[in-house]
Amino acid sequence: MSWTALADGIAAACLVTGALLALVAAIGVLRFPDVLTRMHSATKPQVLGLLLILVGLGFRLRDPGTIGLLAMVALFQLVTSPIASHMVGRASFRAGQVRRDLLVVDELTDLLADERPREGD
Repeated sequence: MSWTALADGIAAACLVTGALLALVAAIGVLRFPDVLTRMHSATKPQVLGLLLILVGLGFRLRDPGTIGLLAMVALFQLVTSPIASHMVGRASFRAGQVRRDLLVVDELTDLLADERPREGD
């Protein structure tokens, strides 16, 4: 078995697994009941699926310039996705669009109560 055949096999496995994870993320966004669970589904399996697709593309294309570009895409995705999901979750919590009956731990309500201006201030 040659190196190129092995790399193509790894690429195919990564591409299929990444596509399946992206599909699971899309189904989760449609099926989950509230913003926080949808946000979880939109970030975790989708980011892992994208990373697997990028790894699969790297194994398939095998060009150093392309691999560098794919690494930059992965880095930017890993940097922006947690920040964006945090901001969406916090904004939806402040807007009252979170189902509190589904929360196991709620630490943000106390923090938001401390930030609100009190009467007479």
